[in-house]
Parts: sequence; structure tokens; C-alpha cells
Amino acid sequence: MQRFSLAENVHIHPTPGGGYYAVSSPESDPSRRLLQRLLLEERTPELTLEGLHAWCGIENEEESLALLHHVQQLNWVQGLDRPVHCPDQPLETLLPDLLSSLGASGKVLLADSQGFYLASSGFAHEVAEELSALSADLASLHERRSGLLMNNLGLGSSAWAVVDAVGNSKIGFWPLYIGKQRFVLVISGIPRLNQPKFVDLIWTLSMRYAISSI
Repeated sequence: MQRFSLAENVHIHPTPGGGYYAVSSPESDPSRRLLQRLLLEERTPELTLEGLHAWCGIENEEESLALLHHVQQLNWVQGLDRPVHCPDQPLETLLPDLLSSLGASGKVLLADSQGFYLASSGFAHEVAEELSALSADLASLHERRSGLLMNNLGLGSSAWAVVDAVGNSKIGFWPLYIGKQRFVLVISGIPRLNQPKFVDLIWTLSMRYAISSI
């Protein structure tokens, strides 16, 4: 069996890809649980064996290290030289700035499971309301047809999009499962999720909505 050892003086944090995997499905697996636990820390924790056991929920050292190596190989975690703190501003102050950077057009909103938007950037109020209602309908449709999409067709994604003639997304809907809550990120045009502000978004939502469900 391959032997692993921990790097020293490193603070561990999900990458944008790891953050997306953590909240992209309500299904649980060891990698997703590890990433979700990291998103419940108020600041990026220092990587220690004791901490790793707690985040993984695994007492066996080799199994914990192997799981960490697995998510590292997938580029789902990163090591930082210094700790980063979770944004602690009120959501109504924080969300518009975070959302505006997540799409090339600047038109982005975050809706809840009932079809109401929590915050919007770039969309007119009436449009934001209609898109939020549509996001709830699409999420409900996906849940009803997930057996076909995931089991029969092998489509692991729960995101939906309206596409143009060559398949480019004109507007996309990305469900985010935070604790027991489901949100939907609605983005007009090209999404830009591969950046730290996306991690800040799901980190902030996790600290508010997921920490009470563990």
C-alpha cells in the first residue's frame, strides 16, 4: 500500500472545482463530506493528522491520508501559506459583489428552493423574479427525472442550460445543495465559477445554512 505523509505549515482549503463538487449534489460520499467539513471552518485550518481524521470522519490514518491524496489528485483541495477567513459581512451586503463576478455578462442571481431570489446582479427585478421561479421548476423537474439522467444516461451534473445553435449556454441554472437547503445559481452567458469568489460564496452559505444541520 502506498505510504503518504502530510505537508507541514499548510492551510487546507477547497479549490473552486472542489467547492463545486461539495455542493453540486445532495448525495454523500467520503470526498464530498471532507470538502463540506472544510467549508464549515471559520478560517482555513492548518493541515494536521488530527484535523484530517475529524474532517474525513475516519480514524484509520492510512485511509484518511489516502482520501486526502485522492481529492488532491482531482485538484479539489489546495494548500495555502497562510489562513484565509470566511467573509463575515451580512449576506445582503456580500452577495451582490460575489455574484457579479461569476458570469462574463455580470448578470447572476441566487435563488432559493421556493423560487425567490436572495440577491441579483445585472438583472431587472421582474426578470430576476421570473428566472427564480423558473429555477425552482427546473430543479423540481431534475429531481423527478434524476433516475433517467443519472442512472440510465450517466449524466452526473444537475445543472441545466438554455443553449444556442452551437451548444453555448445562453443562460444556465446550477443547483447548490448547502446543508438541507437547495439554492440555484442563475448565470446569463459564460459562467466564471473557476475563481476564489465562487468558493467564498459557497463558504459563506455553508457557514450560515449548513453548520446547523451537522
